[in-house]
Amino acid sequence: MLVAKNSVETNKYELEIKVDAAGFEAALQKAYLQNKNKIQVPGFRKGKAPRKLIEKMYGVEVFYEDAINASYPEALEEAVKEAELELVDRPEVEVTAVNKEDGYTFKATCIVKPEVEISDYKGIKVTKTVNPVDDAEIAAEIDRMRDRNARTITVEGRAAEMGDTVVFDFDGSLDGVPFEGGKAEDFSLELGSGQFIPGFEEQMVGHNTGEEFEVNVTFPENYHAEELKGKPAVFKINLHEIKGKELPELDDEFAKDVSEFDTLDELKADLKAKAEERNKKAADEQVENDLVDAVVANMKAEIPEVMFENRTQESVNEFAYRLQSQGMSLDLYLQYSGMTVDALKESFRAQAEKQVKIRLALEKIVELEKIEPSEEDLNEQYQKMAEQYNMEADKLKEIVPADDISKDLAMNKAIDLIRDSAVISEKKASAKKAAPKKTAAKKAAAEETAEGEKAAKAPAKKPAAKKSAAKKTESVSEEKTEDAE
Repeated sequence: MLVAKNSVETNKYELEIKVDAAGFEAALQKAYLQNKNKIQVPGFRKGKAPRKLIEKMYGVEVFYEDAINASYPEALEEAVKEAELELVDRPEVEVTAVNKEDGYTFKATCIVKPEVEISDYKGIKVTKTVNPVDDAEIAAEIDRMRDRNARTITVEGRAAEMGDTVVFDFDGSLDGVPFEGGKAEDFSLELGSGQFIPGFEEQMVGHNTGEEFEVNVTFPENYHAEELKGKPAVFKINLHEIKGKELPELDDEFAKDVSEFDTLDELKADLKAKAEERNKKAADEQVENDLVDAVVANMKAEIPEVMFENRTQESVNEFAYRLQSQGMSLDLYLQYSGMTVDALKESFRAQAEKQVKIRLALEKIVELEKIEPSEEDLNEQYQKMAEQYNMEADKLKEIVPADDISKDLAMNKAIDLIRDSAVISEKKASAKKAAPKKTAAKKAAAEETAEGEKAAKAPAKKPAAKKSAAKKTESVSEEKTEDAE
């Protein structure tokens, strides 16, 4: 039961919440039933001692902590709803009074979603720039296709060059002493791949099959092995084989081998058409990004720091999951990259802040425009997701709440509204420019987790009930580098 709601500062409230004697008694009985088998009382088998006897032996407060921890989340959830607060983080909870006769009272410190003001989100003026596709771009793509379809041949009569693959033995040492992992036989290395430490591959260039020579390098200061950081090393090399690439002839037969086309001209025309389509799509995404950036610039809100921190941590967690799917742990990635967890978080920070701001802005527009996806929109989205995950739509509906899908669809419609009302002028770029990063506004909005939803579903920061005084728990904080290759 909500007793009091007090605003203590911007975006922060304190709720005083009471669980009455009946509710507390039910929680105590449940705690007794869950713990009685763990308690030994002389003269009774485990689990058979009456609750009153246990409380007499160990103190009336023996089940208080478990009872409070089990019962306060529901009371908190009801109080938050009654107070009409939208939380963005787990509340900090402190028990302020507890006894059997009156139940218990606790204080919850809540961080809430900020008030957002937004204007001028319609009629925004932007320029759409479509990059032209030139012959050099098509030629470069053809070269990549030839490279992918090249034959590997053993090179004879010349020294190793960048781009060759060399097969060799190596034996490394520091001041003449071998080190762990510094020796291998018949190792295969593509020169120029950057697989070895700086300077190693360059010194392989110019040597011939059958040569024995030394490579002198210095391990980087951020090398993952502590004992090798910054140390000079010597590698004895025995070069066994040099392999090069034999590119296919650039003719109609090549086009037939690598595509569904009969001539090279047809293949080039198809590559150009696809490149033009990519550039148009990239231009549309950039327009979307520019529009949402303009909307965010017109937004006013005092955003709680915890929203940025949580989103940053979520980005780190998502990155760790992607690494895991590639067979690498986050700890191993940090070790090899020489980064710290704090440095990794900092690399995600700017993007996380942008995602939080975008979501807040779009949510406000949804509210102002009273945007509500239809049942048809929901079913269509469920069907798309079902096809994506190879599941039945009905099964997916049981897993993913319709409210979550609806909110994302509403924000996508908000972006559509911004774009459809915008004044977009178009021009072609005079020189080739880089395509926008994969941060289209809809993706950013979808990736940004609904902070309030997660906070409402997650348990509060747990209070620990004590015999005579309540103890406030510690606060716990919740969640760009490129993907690991």
